[in-house]
Amino acid sequence: MALADNATKAWRRIAGELAETIRAGSYEMGSGLPTTVEIATHYKVHRHTASKALHYLREQGLVSVEQGRGSFVRGVRYPYRLSEKVSFRKNFADTGLAVSSRLIEVLTIAIPSTVAQALQISPNSSVWRIVLLNSLDQKAISLSIHYLSAQKFSDFAQKLKNNENSISKAFQACGVDSYQRKSTKISARIATDEEYLRLDLSEGDPVLTTEGIDMDVDLNAIQVVETSFNPNRIQFVVD
Repeated sequence: MALADNATKAWRRIAGELAETIRAGSYEMGSGLPTTVEIATHYKVHRHTASKALHYLREQGLVSVEQGRGSFVRGVRYPYRLSEKVSFRKNFADTGLAVSSRLIEVLTIAIPSTVAQALQISPNSSVWRIVLLNSLDQKAISLSIHYLSAQKFSDFAQKLKNNENSISKAFQACGVDSYQRKSTKISARIATDEEYLRLDLSEGDPVLTTEGIDMDVDLNAIQVVETSFNPNRIQFVVD
């Protein structure tokens, strides 16, 4: 029992020190960690103990393990707040890192039934479908799909382009100075082909997802937002 306890303490200590080193930025994203043998030698432990430490780091999303190649740093998870005020740019405003959104697609489509119900508009209406790739420090964080009334916000696409692809600023340009989150559903699933390519994931990796409904000051629903997140780069904080 004492040996087992010592081994547990050892791999936890090793994992903690490696995690702290990664969070401190000593390893760049994608760089390789020491091998199991090197870690075992450095800490004077059995290879199995070193392997458990790396396995724990993988479970925490800090590293990826590639068979035959080794362990590679995935990076730090940034807190992403889900509250009444949900804004990608405002969420990361205090990090000091560059925040950007790239317009992937913008078009008008026949409104999906679930969106019509959420926005409480006619099922015969058309909506904007806007897809944005959102990045922090040039690293893809999320892929968001925004649905809003094409009749009510007829020039929203142009307003968006005029305001650095900021949804909040585009709404302000359309006369909606403030809006808040009505509801958010959180889930997870396996990434689609587009998601694992755009979010720098491996095929078969999961994504965290949210489905949000935003409303204006008069409590009218103005947009539905479906977002998929790279789970290795963010962690949800629910206020």
